[in-house]
Amino acid sequence: MQGIKDWIPTETKLQYVQSLLRCGFDTIDVGSFVSPKAIPQMVDTAELLHQLDLSTTESKLLTIVANVRGASDAVQHEMVDYLGYPFSISENFQMRNTHKTIAQSVEILQEILNLADAHHKEVVVYISMGFGNPYGDPWNVDIVGEWTEKLGAMGVKILSLSDTVGTSNAQNIDYLFSNLIPAYPKIEFGAHLHTTPTTWHEKVHAAYEAGCRRFDGAIQGFGGCPMAKDELTGNMPTEKLISYFAKAKAYDNINTMSFESSYNEALKVFKKYH
Repeated sequence: MQGIKDWIPTETKLQYVQSLLRCGFDTIDVGSFVSPKAIPQMVDTAELLHQLDLSTTESKLLTIVANVRGASDAVQHEMVDYLGYPFSISENFQMRNTHKTIAQSVEILQEILNLADAHHKEVVVYISMGFGNPYGDPWNVDIVGEWTEKLGAMGVKILSLSDTVGTSNAQNIDYLFSNLIPAYPKIEFGAHLHTTPTTWHEKVHAAYEAGCRRFDGAIQGFGGCPMAKDELTGNMPTEKLISYFAKAKAYDNINTMSFESSYNEALKVFKKYH
């Protein structure tokens, strides 16, 4: 929803998130504590959180933060389990995304980790440009490995490799996960993949076969990064993930009837507001 200019009423967001909470997902990304000037759509995240009915769900809640002020706001909410922090290993993209250098971003992350630890929260670090770099900055598995080492030493336990602008392919997905997962057994690796409609399967398959077990999705692939290289590139469609894992017999906790309801809710919301 963050890129949608039309204001989506809090009640509409609430209804959609509430439907997702009935599906049995491990974690739901419910909003962001970021500057209202930067992302006005997320200004009601705190209000949304306090209206959620969590009595019938075991799903955990995640909110995105981009700085210490946002993290300070997020940790005040008992129902928030995870703070998601976008960390780019591309100097160019870090400046474009948060107007900070990588060195500044490391300092901010350390403060966020301290805050999260004091309030019994976990931090999910999204490594933007995890699968390649269209801006000319150096990129290879060793660089990703070096940052994994540094972030792990800082106390990060969950790293989600993010294909921010759609540069991943089956080869580099397999290469990264099959190298990193065995090397860092104490870190939970995730895949935040963006994809075109025709390449989703090979990407999911490569990550799963290489040992990744944490996947991010968005119904019908709605959303995505405005800096993506291809207008067809969107988020990984949740329904495609579900179909893949069903065939792989990889899970048994998704309520398909509830998901169908969420899917229909998503169609209503994203066709009305765009």
